[in-house]
Amino acid sequence: MTGLRDQKKQATRRTLREAALRLALERGPENVRVDDIAEAAGVSPRTYNNYFSSREQAIVAAVTAEREARIAAAVAARPAEASLADAVIEAIVELYTDPGEHHRDALLLITTRPALRAAFTDTTSAIELPLADAITERLGDIPPHVAHVLAASVTAAVRIALERWLQPLTTGGLVVPSGSLPDLLRTALAPLVPALDAAEARGDIR
Repeated sequence: MTGLRDQKKQATRRTLREAALRLALERGPENVRVDDIAEAAGVSPRTYNNYFSSREQAIVAAVTAEREARIAAAVAARPAEASLADAVIEAIVELYTDPGEHHRDALLLITTRPALRAAFTDTTSAIELPLADAITERLGDIPPHVAHVLAASVTAAVRIALERWLQPLTTGGLVVPSGSLPDLLRTALAPLVPALDAAEARGDIR
């Protein structure tokens, strides 16, 4: 059960990231200072720095918040008859390509600003440990290092797909994402299918 202190921290983090995104959409991210975000959230700049190291990190967090937990939950929720590879790939594709209606403008903002694109790509590292736990839970008694290697490989593949997707492509003066993100994710994850299948087979034998 989450304690009151943790609940308060989560609420502060949520308020900060929502304020950061709102101001960025209203003014443009380059016109938003950390002090502005802190003031809008009703906290001091020092408190802000306890949660985020930059304005970009806070803005991106409004879109990616809790993604790691949601991906782990999505892997665990896949039907038992689905293979581990299918469970992982479908969970990744679903949660990276469906930001929700209220985040579509935010995702557009992120993809058209280099600093935000970099911060967005950096968030992939957060999925590694929860994903390793989800793989362990799905397969049962497998060596912890196996789950961690698989999760780290998935994380690297996702980062590569995002970097390819976010490579600047200028069209009519606008910088737009290149290619289909679902296709890029599936292509990047495809080489990992044999390793995921092998881990699943090993789990079945054990």
